[in-house]
Amino acid sequence: MPDGKPVERFTLTNTAGVELRAISFGGIITSLRVPDRNGKPGDIVLGFDRLDGYLADHPFFGAIIGRYGNRIGRGQFTLDGRTYKLATNNGPNHLHGGTKGFDKVLWSAEPVDGKNAIVFTRSSPDGEEGYPGSLRVQVTYTLTDSSELVVDYRATSDKPTVVNLTQHSYFNLAGQASGDILRHQLMVNADRYTPVDDTLIPTGELAAVAGTPFDFRKPADVGARIDQPDPQLKNGQGYDHNWVLNRRGTGLQLAARVSEPTTGRTMEIRTTEPGIQFYSGNFLDGKLTGKDGAQYKRRTGFCLETQHFPDSPNKPKFPSTTLRPGTEYRSSTVFTFGVTN
Repeated sequence: MPDGKPVERFTLTNTAGVELRAISFGGIITSLRVPDRNGKPGDIVLGFDRLDGYLADHPFFGAIIGRYGNRIGRGQFTLDGRTYKLATNNGPNHLHGGTKGFDKVLWSAEPVDGKNAIVFTRSSPDGEEGYPGSLRVQVTYTLTDSSELVVDYRATSDKPTVVNLTQHSYFNLAGQASGDILRHQLMVNADRYTPVDDTLIPTGELAAVAGTPFDFRKPADVGARIDQPDPQLKNGQGYDHNWVLNRRGTGLQLAARVSEPTTGRTMEIRTTEPGIQFYSGNFLDGKLTGKDGAQYKRRTGFCLETQHFPDSPNKPKFPSTTLRPGTEYRSSTVFTFGVTN
């Protein structure tokens, strides 16, 4: 780091030939190598070859996002009668924890005894980025021999606060340097989504996906409807929206499946969260040079961020993101990788 502190890199491998690399800066997943249908491994996440790339400005490649993943309208919220002001780092809104969110800090990290896992921990002090409460956070990455990447989140606070943690990897199942993601087939287990205004803040409506470009209940190519003249697609310059997952009870539920036809790679996501943000990489512009000299042009990677809904602190009808002393924030997401013939 610029102040001389070391950044550690950890590698997890399994018996199926999957290899994950992550660093203690931002909890960033820097590489995720997964075999294709012919058994040939390829790196399916966007990122950089060197730490310098992650220390410079980039669109949250591979990082842990907090305290609040996604957007908070006008950079403020009111909790228990008190209004808290946050950074407006995304137009008029607050995005992904602010100017220096969890993606831009050094975490404590160590292997987990007896498991193929890494645990990242940090204490976010009271007032950091404007959020109340001293927040103790723990995020664990586990790689199983069933090719599951399990991401477990925990947090506690000494004051009432809001928390919405997520993982912000950009995927391209054809390989991180393989062009756009428009031929990926996507299924999202959601009958509804949250429409947004022109600054990408939810209007508060839970709208039906039926008859819209947001209907991925059956697998469809990402690019099939992405450029249709739909006002919501115009707002996001493509997909950058939260889907309301079809949930029954608690525990892990199916959120999404993705498949890539040329390599046969597949990814299934299960989560305890109520929503998932599908972002189709609309704001990538080719200015960033990534791993192996790859130019990350528009829509060369996609994100599927499991989450509570954007702007929930200002939307009382949305599932609550409030965390109070004496309770624990817990969330789990499982990414399962495989192939089709």
